Amino acid sequence: MLVVDDEPGVRKALDRGLRSEGMDVVTAADGPGGLRLAQTGSFDVVLLDIMLPGLSGYRVLQQLRAEGIGTPVLLISAKDGEIDQADGLDLGADGYLVKPFSFVVLVAQVRAVLRRAASESLRGPVRVGGLVVDRATREVRWHDAPVALSPREFGLLEVLVGRAGTVVTKDELLRAVWGDEQAATRNVVEVYIGYVRRKLEAVGAGALVRTVRGHGYLASDTQLDEVLSR
Repeated sequence: MLVVDDEPGVRKALDRGLRSEGMDVVTAADGPGGLRLAQTGSFDVVLLDIMLPGLSGYRVLQQLRAEGIGTPVLLISAKDGEIDQADGLDLGADGYLVKPFSFVVLVAQVRAVLRRAASESLRGPVRVGGLVVDRATREVRWHDAPVALSPREFGLLEVLVGRAGTVVTKDELLRAVWGDEQAATRNVVEVYIGYVRRKLEAVGAGALVRTVRGHGYLASDTQLDEVLSR
């Protein structure tokens, strides 16, 4: 889940609370950073404040929908007017919460959005920089050049890019790609990561998949690094 809010206290509280509900959370403090992260298409839900420095939540949402990114978006704002809410929904928001809001209600709305998305099978492409992983067609492209991957290799890259900017452990990759931690060993994950890297290196995208020693693997690029370091 992506949380975009310029108030440090709100970001911290939402990060802590949503993680306690079992959700993976990434945060951004301004409009441009939130847009850059949301453009990866790797989030299940975006919680987006309207009043943001650099670019308003309305404009972030408008840009995402203009680019065909259908990630569900819940707008949050201190504005409680009917026109404000209507404007957000007209731009393509999936819900609107007025500050201060109940955390219980927020979680209920997030889960409702996730259920709707699952029932509608919203599985659009995910991307990091010039790398696009199309989950519907199971194709990978780097700046329009196709990258041929085996089914296992595709599965690994799909998980990593689908959680761009977040470290994914070997055990998580085993469960996601092999279906069971007992179905293969951690060494097998290392081998397949090597296969994926070599194929990405062949087209100039080798730096996107990184090893975080002692933790796992990370898909990111310099622009995402900059946003996440703020």
